[in-house]
Amino acid sequence: MSQRYQQNIDQQLQAQEKKGLHRRTLDHGNSMGRWYLRNAFGDTNYSIGEVRPESSYLIDLLPALAYKRGKINTNPAVLEVQSKFVHLSSNKAKHSINTVKWTPEGRRLVVASHSGEFTVWNGMTFNFETIMQAHDSAVLALKYSHNDEWLLSGDQDGTIKYWQPNFNNVNIVQAHKDAVRDIAFSPNDTKFLSCSDDSSAKIWNFNNGKEERTLSGHHWDVKCADWHPNLGLVVTGSKDNLLKLWDPRSAECVTTLHGFKNTVMKTKFQKEGTNRLLASVSRDRSCRIFDLRTMSDFVVIRDAEADLSSVEWHPVHPCLITTGAYDGSMAHYILDKYIPDDEDLRGKSVEAVHRIPYAHERAIHALEYHPLGHILCSAGNDRSARFWSRARPNDPRAFKDPPYTNDKNGAWYYAVNNNVNAVLEDVPTTSFNASYTNENNVVPGLGSLTSSIPGLGEGAST
Repeated sequence: MSQRYQQNIDQQLQAQEKKGLHRRTLDHGNSMGRWYLRNAFGDTNYSIGEVRPESSYLIDLLPALAYKRGKINTNPAVLEVQSKFVHLSSNKAKHSINTVKWTPEGRRLVVASHSGEFTVWNGMTFNFETIMQAHDSAVLALKYSHNDEWLLSGDQDGTIKYWQPNFNNVNIVQAHKDAVRDIAFSPNDTKFLSCSDDSSAKIWNFNNGKEERTLSGHHWDVKCADWHPNLGLVVTGSKDNLLKLWDPRSAECVTTLHGFKNTVMKTKFQKEGTNRLLASVSRDRSCRIFDLRTMSDFVVIRDAEADLSSVEWHPVHPCLITTGAYDGSMAHYILDKYIPDDEDLRGKSVEAVHRIPYAHERAIHALEYHPLGHILCSAGNDRSARFWSRARPNDPRAFKDPPYTNDKNGAWYYAVNNNVNAVLEDVPTTSFNASYTNENNVVPGLGSLTSSIPGLGEGAST
């Protein structure tokens, strides 16, 4: 009884102390400003250089877009691995979160919960902004149009609602007889795709809300769908373990991809680069990257310790992909770091470049990158949305936060959420979990830890 009483006192003290600390802020204005000024003056052939493991080199960090186009010796995606836990945001009345979306300009995050509410969080300081009752049942799907003028949401009753950027509801469509699991816009925003637990996927005319075609062929719940950004191609994944590619103009199945041994949970077309890859995750603990040119496996990732529930491509680096699992773990993969030249080795499994073993306490349902690529938001069944970014150079505690150590004594998140946003002194700890490296202090796929890569060097972090 005394131990329990002491723990409550600790929690109260933590709650009081957090009010006097500064809120962490991810301000991308400085780095974006310097990069735009360089380009404005025509200085486009500059060398990125190396960010050394010293905190003063923080000012040399540039946005993801700079690493995409700049001259850099190593793989630029390594510099953008979202490894540092920044903030945890949750409502007072907590509910499971099924989907999240950044607003098109990236200033806010829209979180849709199982209670049917939309919660809006600030995208820089992560504080609460507003909440509204959007649906009468759980919201399972959100999607912004490519022209940034509309937001579609689908709920557990099969209803799809049209929203303007100011969250004014202008149309309601009874789309399916069961839960709407995913929504995707066509490249020109004149049509959209919805899939449901009623075993069907439908193509709709956005302007009048009329159904145009039904994609029939799955024999069980259709859990995910996506529309290719520039090809006339639609993909659906189902509980019948199948991935199907469709021609949206004729509603005919182009091909069926076999390979998964359990429910396909998420499928996403590549956002950048060649746009010729398709990533899908399943409850058989595998992530498969399909090559649309050959309609075959490009990479198969089988190093997960639990069923996978979500996947997301980086919006700037076409080779960086992130997966979330049912045990709350999160992993980052850099595909072109591992693709061998030998044709006999293609389709083999790859290892994670970075793994966060305790990113969430329960299943991760949604992963969403900021449009600029510098923040990753994850949300799930533990009823919280968590923000991740690359850590600062020479931050010895970068990987000693609770998401890595699983240390949740007292109100653990108060300390890491609202701490002074600076490089802190290293504190010896016995609970440090070094699962992201092996016994030789080597990150899989990147060799020994060197000081030239921020976050993966000795005492440095991305």
